[in-house]
Amino acid sequence: MSLLSLYVAFSPPLAGFPLGSTVQSKTKGIWMWCVPHPCKPKHTLVLLDTEGLGDVEKGDPKNDSWIFALAVLLSSTLVYNSLGTINHQALEQLHYVTELTKLIRAKSSPEEDGTEDSTEFVSFFPDFIWAVRDFSLELKLNDHPITEDEYLENALKLIAGNNSRIQASNRPRECIRHFFPKRKCFVFDRPINDTKLLANIENIPECQLDPKFQTQANNFCSYIFTQGRTKTLREGVTVTGNRLRTLVVTYVDTINTGAVPCLENAVATLAQLENSEAVQRAADHYSKQMAQRVTLPTETLQELLDVHTDCEREAIAVFMEHSFKDEKREFQKTLVELIKDKKEHFLQQNEEASIKYCQSRLNEISQVLMESISAGTFSVPGGYKLYREAKESIEWKYSQLPRKGVKANEVLQRFLQSQVSIEESIWQADKALTDGEKAIAVERVRKEAAEREQELLKQKLLEQQQQIEAQERTLKENIVQLKEKMERERENILKEQSMMLEHKLKVSLAMALAMLGGPSSGTSGKDG
Repeated sequence: MSLLSLYVAFSPPLAGFPLGSTVQSKTKGIWMWCVPHPCKPKHTLVLLDTEGLGDVEKGDPKNDSWIFALAVLLSSTLVYNSLGTINHQALEQLHYVTELTKLIRAKSSPEEDGTEDSTEFVSFFPDFIWAVRDFSLELKLNDHPITEDEYLENALKLIAGNNSRIQASNRPRECIRHFFPKRKCFVFDRPINDTKLLANIENIPECQLDPKFQTQANNFCSYIFTQGRTKTLREGVTVTGNRLRTLVVTYVDTINTGAVPCLENAVATLAQLENSEAVQRAADHYSKQMAQRVTLPTETLQELLDVHTDCEREAIAVFMEHSFKDEKREFQKTLVELIKDKKEHFLQQNEEASIKYCQSRLNEISQVLMESISAGTFSVPGGYKLYREAKESIEWKYSQLPRKGVKANEVLQRFLQSQVSIEESIWQADKALTDGEKAIAVERVRKEAAEREQELLKQKLLEQQQQIEAQERTLKENIVQLKEKMERERENILKEQSMMLEHKLKVSLAMALAMLGGPSSGTSGKDG
């Protein structure tokens, strides 16, 4: 499945979701809509529409908190919309952000003091967009024009002081600044002023909408399409369609058991499933490529091993691409053993194909010889010489056959060995041979047999050496690709740690300045 760019909106962003025009909430739970990404090939835009927060019809107020937590866990860009302005009341309604550390865990085991550094959440939390609907104010501050982003940052300024009321008011501001270093704001005029038409906004043609609203909506969509990130987990693990499915099931099942979703556990579950699939995918690639590239029997063992080396290298690359967090290299070892078994199967098939082909052609070539032996053609004075000429002719014709394969010499050896007793009976019966010539014939047969045996032994030793070299290449290739993958992972970890540290320092500085009543408690823009 293609890679995912995942976004969440708390109101229906496109015509894919039904819009409610009554006081009753239309969306229940979280609805999903998937469309091809308009700007990024091989990416899918997944939009999640959640039920409205604070629905009076809900029996369990905790439901809102879990909906918000799930939206944060599943999205790469979180769009929160409110009506009118970003004021104290709007910030208070976003109190769910203050509960995130209670509803989400980054690690399965807390630190020694039982706490968890919430800064780690930044590495997998989404970007944050605040969309202000039906905005009717002027974007001005102290009589100076400001941007939408400056409007948001001004609203998130920490209030100086440390009494309980101020601390409670600062809490959602701190959490938004802390958890969402990349923030953006969009304001929208009312799409249409006619109240009756507004109630049926879903069916109103775009041309009838307020031009200013259309421009604002287009700017918003353009930003999402071009600036929205592909959803990733910690250490740069990209979320694909299959991974999204696993994450949703894992998180929801965890919540339903009364536990808190843990990213580390979810990633571990993903790794088990993905790595198993990566092993199978790589093994299938190896089998498919070997079957396509190898014509059995191969002329030599090295020919087969060379193809094996190329296919194995590709298979390892496939595994490296689709696997992650195989820290003990268990899945990689499984793949190596699996490919080894498949290679042995191809070697066996290669030998069987060679034996079958060679035996068949040798039977054809030696058919006249065997018929002559049965007819007693060589049981005459001078018959031994005739027999030797016929046998040597067979050996020459056999040597001219192409692509006999790795068992060519062995098949010929068995045939010649089967002829030893026949040859002995022919020379013993040949009255034209002297005793001395018969003795020479005996020695010749023994010498030829010894030479053939020696040739077979040399071939076997050569093939063993070729096998050893192939195994060494396998080991080296695994090490090379593993080092490359580990280096990429190390870079991702360092990048993530650097981002977390930089953000942590900025947040700490902002909080310190806020307590002192300093001028930089939020007016200078985004923290990340």
